[in-house]
Amino acid sequence: MSRLKGRVTLATVAGSAGVSIATVSKVLNGRSDVSPATRARVQEVLEKHGYVGRRPEPAQRDTVELFYQGVLNAYSVEVIQGVIEAGQTAGVDVVLTSHPKHRPAFGPGGVPGRTARWIRQLVANGRRAAIGITSELSAADLAALARARLPLVVIDPGNIPEPDVTSVGSTNFAGGMAATQHLLSLGHRRIAYVGGPPTSTCNQARMSGYRSAMESVGAEVPPEYIWLSDFLYDDGVAGGTKLLDLQDRPTAIFAGSDEVALGILEAARARGLRVPEDLSLVGFDDTEVARLASPPLTTVRQPLREMGAVALRTALQLAAGEPVVSHHVELATSLIVRGSAARHGLSSIAAS
Repeated sequence: MSRLKGRVTLATVAGSAGVSIATVSKVLNGRSDVSPATRARVQEVLEKHGYVGRRPEPAQRDTVELFYQGVLNAYSVEVIQGVIEAGQTAGVDVVLTSHPKHRPAFGPGGVPGRTARWIRQLVANGRRAAIGITSELSAADLAALARARLPLVVIDPGNIPEPDVTSVGSTNFAGGMAATQHLLSLGHRRIAYVGGPPTSTCNQARMSGYRSAMESVGAEVPPEYIWLSDFLYDDGVAGGTKLLDLQDRPTAIFAGSDEVALGILEAARARGLRVPEDLSLVGFDDTEVARLASPPLTTVRQPLREMGAVALRTALQLAAGEPVVSHHVELATSLIVRGSAARHGLSSIAAS
């Protein structure tokens, strides 16, 4: 089947699929009175020619799609709350969907065809824009969204976005440097880093800030002092276990998230090590779990709710055809000092 030239209409799709215009319309609207074979044939033609349909007339209240990859955690709940609160202020409904992580495309199942169908569904449902949290974007994803003319804003993108992809984050490099400098100021030199996925943009920035602070004082960073996996509790347990079992174990650890820090706390507890007497620890995010930890966690605060609010306002700007000042916005981080880090040598059993 040759590609259709010019603007693809319902009539041209119907002709190529050998069905009526009404049948194509039923498929687009998700009607059940179409046989599976016919539906598959129409879907194939729609996907082949990138047909997304026309945007319906706006509903009384605009709706924004908020999608998240992976499981909900303390970080994502804070960001989602910020998006929802900003939506309430703007009179916009927010629909939250979750998609599997570590897939090549962010649509359901990560399959390009399914991604295209998902985007068509967003358009058919009248979504004004889409907001993704820690999502990995492929060229196919971006092309499908561009064809649908559906504005996209990504919060903490999982990979380095294209220059024209609008994203919102925080000053991760500065935050990583501040966390490490705080530990250095307490006399620590054997400082390790336990962070998220190696390809994660925010993880790379936090780790670069850590390395920069270490290099500034001539502190060595052995390869075994870097542990990268994900930003979740179990990853902190695994990373903490590996580091604290080293012969020359670190006296301090900078964790790439608060949940990772809690996992490291558990790994230390299991080995009879006390925080901060035997091990100093700094997290990242300043979620509620940082305040509830024992001891309360020294951490780098990200303005997570404000990041969500900025993403929502930016998405509405793009949907209205208004220009944005920058395609990437970084909100300031700040160090919150609590009780999980202390001066090196405080404990008589601390490693020398």
